[in-house]
Amino acid sequence: MNATPVGIDIAKNVFQVYYVDRETGEIVNKAIKRAHFLDHFANRAPCLIGMEACSGAHHWARKLTQMGHEVRLMPAQFVKALNIRDKSDAADAKAIWLAVQQPCKAVAVKTEMQQAVLMMHRQREQLVKFRTMQVNGLRGMFAEPHRTCIVRG
Repeated sequence: MNATPVGIDIAKNVFQVYYVDRETGEIVNKAIKRAHFLDHFANRAPCLIGMEACSGAHHWARKLTQMGHEVRLMPAQFVKALNIRDKSDAADAKAIWLAVQQPCKAVAVKTEMQQAVLMMHRQREQLVKFRTMQVNGLRGMFAEPHRTCIVRG
């Protein structure tokens, strides 16, 4: 596949997109609002799109794949190694653009059902940790020798 590689740093309201236009050689590094993100890729030729793997990236990967683009989700550690400048959305998008062109083990795009099951497992794990913390705290208090506090007044 000889598609244009694109690096996308997803954020809350504005996504940073970085790529080099194949026809003009122009470096495109621009912010796109969340509401217009899919419109930007709707009528484009198929691209190789790279994003850092996170829960939101799986959603966008499913949408972009439906449009005919190839999406590669990469571990954040792999992308972080290629970020040589300051920590900004533009620098992150460029690092993702560099990373998507490198051979690496990509993260598989999860379905909505897979993400829902993972979310339930994480919630259960947090509840178990909280319960263990509470029980250990009570054990510590009950293990203390009983002391009476004398208030003088």
